[in-house]
Amino acid sequence: PEAASGASPPAAVGSSADQPGSLAIGTTTGYRLFSLSSVEQLDQVHESNEIPDVYIVERLFSSSLVVVVSHAKPQQMNVYHFKKGTEICNYSYSSNILSIRLNRQRLIVCLEESIYIHNIKDMKLLKTILDTPPNTTGLCALSINHANSYLAYPGSATSGEIVLYDGNTLKTACTIPAHDGPLAALTFNSTGSKLASASEKGTVIRVFSIPGGQKLYEFRRGMKRYVNISSLVFSMDSQFLCASSNTETVHIFKLEHLTDSRPEEPPTWSGYMGKMFQAATNYLPAQVSGMMNQDRAFATVRLNISGQRNICALSTIQKLPRLLVTTSDGHLYIYNLDPQDGGECVLIKKHSLLGSGKTEENKENDLQPPLPQSYAATVARQSTVPSTSTMPGYSEDGGALRGEVIPEHEFATGPVCLDDENEFPPIILCRGGQPGKAKRS
Repeated sequence: PEAASGASPPAAVGSSADQPGSLAIGTTTGYRLFSLSSVEQLDQVHESNEIPDVYIVERLFSSSLVVVVSHAKPQQMNVYHFKKGTEICNYSYSSNILSIRLNRQRLIVCLEESIYIHNIKDMKLLKTILDTPPNTTGLCALSINHANSYLAYPGSATSGEIVLYDGNTLKTACTIPAHDGPLAALTFNSTGSKLASASEKGTVIRVFSIPGGQKLYEFRRGMKRYVNISSLVFSMDSQFLCASSNTETVHIFKLEHLTDSRPEEPPTWSGYMGKMFQAATNYLPAQVSGMMNQDRAFATVRLNISGQRNICALSTIQKLPRLLVTTSDGHLYIYNLDPQDGGECVLIKKHSLLGSGKTEENKENDLQPPLPQSYAATVARQSTVPSTSTMPGYSEDGGALRGEVIPEHEFATGPVCLDDENEFPPIILCRGGQPGKAKRS
């Protein structure tokens, strides 16, 4: 995006999973990390201007591990310990890095036609998924629950097929025929038990069970026009699902509790009518009966801006549910969400992310226990700038060409531990360079 008022606009935004408001932005001058301790207080935790034009910045929860990719070297991933100001390692790939996802077990690097899976504890390359369908936006999702580490990515460039991959066993779990058209958005809930998806049309959002792939919910965002859904996120308790697009409206859907047992006699008139409609769908064409199952948005937000890229998160701050919207012009908007009645969300605070905020390193406390209501929304932008450095060629199996030697200066001066004994994960040993050069099992 173009700079507004001479400031450097954010190129990438993310928020960490175990804090109510951990925010990371990439700018034309570097990257910044923020902590939102309350609605009123947004503290800048760290600022780095060492690498310009950062378009991907991902922080591992509330730890000091940050992964950064710059337009200057779009084929290189840099892993930093930002509190110590040290680089843990860097890896280069055969083409531009389009997105990065990480949890406490795995780090995923998505290129246009391949995906690399690293073990985050030592950055060892575990698996290379080659010849994936052309994925020009780097669309993929990783469960933040490292107990399953499910990975989802498009299985087709022309249809809405989803490939569900088990990041722990390194095997494909299933494929889900989610939409007729190509996919535009994917996201897991916090436990990795649900996966939401939207197609490029942006009119229908579907939620599937994981790992079975059964359709649980179908929400209709709108029928009047097609939109580009840029952000799709669950609340931490999986009760709400938020979708934002290139329009001025943000939709929040409520995932009503599904029960298999229903009373024989509906206790209310509306319940009786609902049962009648459900019975009627058995006699209607699929397209018509599908329409009857659509739910309108539980809550909405009318943004003051339209056409700007934005990223949303549903979080609990000061014991109340909030909607956070970060826009590409460098602002954070905080709205109240009524969990009972929904309706129009109320704007209560606007923060600037590009001001010369005071860095408050000491206010960030990594030792706080995780808050179960918070939510991670990590998003990365596609790189369109070609690499300025010469990259070695790759063999067909994804490894480096024979005869290449890792320069000594690319080895980490390890072992490197993130924060003495309390910060997870400890980086035991990490070798920089081409991912194919690392030892693989």
